[in-house]
Amino acid sequence: MDKIVMAARGWIGTPYQHQASCKGAGADCLGLLRGVWREVIGAEPEPIPAYTPDWSETDKIERLQAAAARWLTPVEQAVAGDVLLFRMRSGAVAKHLAIVADAGVTAPKIIHAYSGRGVVLSPLTPAWQRRIAGKYRFPDRRN
Repeated sequence: MDKIVMAARGWIGTPYQHQASCKGAGADCLGLLRGVWREVIGAEPEPIPAYTPDWSETDKIERLQAAAARWLTPVEQAVAGDVLLFRMRSGAVAKHLAIVADAGVTAPKIIHAYSGRGVVLSPLTPAWQRRIAGKYRFPDRRN
């Protein structure tokens, strides 16, 4: 199994905590990605500024998409271990992340964190698929 997916699976059950990135204690979607990065790649590539749950909504700046473009490689087709960036509604800034756990055609799954649920394994339903704003690959895929 891909090291990124294995690392992400280790976070399942971590409670949701805005701005946190501590396996077992608390994480949000960005915190999950940051934690997996640290486990698989090493030190985080840049400091993360404080952000609110509605960050970038008022000024419409695509901060998360810009950071993804700086540190991840865009891909056309996502495979297990890749990162998906989502817009939670049409026309909104992209501000949710998930890691592809299984890219199977019949039942793709993602690992992500969100309020009220924590870090979970979820089906990549058509509703989630419609919200995908970007697909990215970690820079170092040590399998």
